Amino acid sequence: MKVGIVGLPNVGKSTLFNALTRTRKAEARNYPFCTIEPNVGIVEVPDERLQFLKEMAKTSVVIPAAIEFFDIAGLVAGASRGEGLGNKFLAHIREVDVIVHVVRCFENSDIIHSAGSVDALRDLEIIQTELILADLESAQTQLERGRRRAKGNDKDAMQLCGICERLLNHFDGGHPARTFPIAPEEEPLLHRLFLLSSKPVIYACNVAEDELSDASTNSHVKKVYEHVHNNSPAIICVVSAAVEEELGRLPIGEAEQYLAELGACDSGVSDLIRRSYELLKLESFFTAGEKEVRAWTFRRGMKAPQCAGVIHGDFERGFIRAEVVAFDDLKKFGNPHEARAAGKYRLEGKDYIFKDGDVAVFRFN
Repeated sequence: MKVGIVGLPNVGKSTLFNALTRTRKAEARNYPFCTIEPNVGIVEVPDERLQFLKEMAKTSVVIPAAIEFFDIAGLVAGASRGEGLGNKFLAHIREVDVIVHVVRCFENSDIIHSAGSVDALRDLEIIQTELILADLESAQTQLERGRRRAKGNDKDAMQLCGICERLLNHFDGGHPARTFPIAPEEEPLLHRLFLLSSKPVIYACNVAEDELSDASTNSHVKKVYEHVHNNSPAIICVVSAAVEEELGRLPIGEAEQYLAELGACDSGVSDLIRRSYELLKLESFFTAGEKEVRAWTFRRGMKAPQCAGVIHGDFERGFIRAEVVAFDDLKKFGNPHEARAAGKYRLEGKDYIFKDGDVAVFRFN
């Protein structure tokens, strides 16, 4: 699954990407469009449960779950008409599953703002407007094609035309596709339109170092919260990209001490990664043995054979059953032997829906 980091130029996208991936892959410079092609990084999903499983299994090999992050070039007003990197930028957004929209919420005269001043609400609306305009053009094109097909009494085309007409009215009101009211039976047709503004959004409010511990006093952050509350469903995370990049250079112990000195209890990047994982409707099950402890990613609602297939296709094809224990039960009793004695291990068949935190052994033919 892919998460795209977007925003206006010089808001901290590349700095945040470097912090997320603990690399220096993305150029972070004090001028617009220092990123042209997307930088790509694999990011581990923080999960405290792995430490217990590692100690229980007496192994030194731990493999966390991971998701893919893309640092996408900065967008400017008029991108839907080809301004800046325009169409290339929009094409890159089309390829991701979740958008992390970095909003500049700090004042610093040394860092150039492409609009000449810091205004989080204006910046947020610029990005949203460009995505809506691109979707509006796409919906108009689909409507014209659908009308031609509908003349031949194509029921699918007629239904699509109805959706597009409603969408155009929705976009004219300045609303993104993710707030578009639609019946469950219409959703497959809507998905075929590949609308940019339908993608789930996380607003990453990038604040100054000294505001990280209490961002509630930041007027720009307040505006973002008000916008989300009144207009658009989205998740908000407060980060300081500069702090996070510094944390990425430090050993774990020193990083925790640095955060404590700043009055922060957790890394904003860790929260952002977890929120991205949740927004993608992803969860983790575990396998644990002397060879390794590993978190496996599955989509919420998947059944036991599908989860077995996450490990290997042969596991799904020859699935017999899964031996499963909930992580909380395993931790409560301390080890597999005691958890089994307490009757916490279960044998589950093909209809069992996996839950986040299940620790499993699969039996297959």
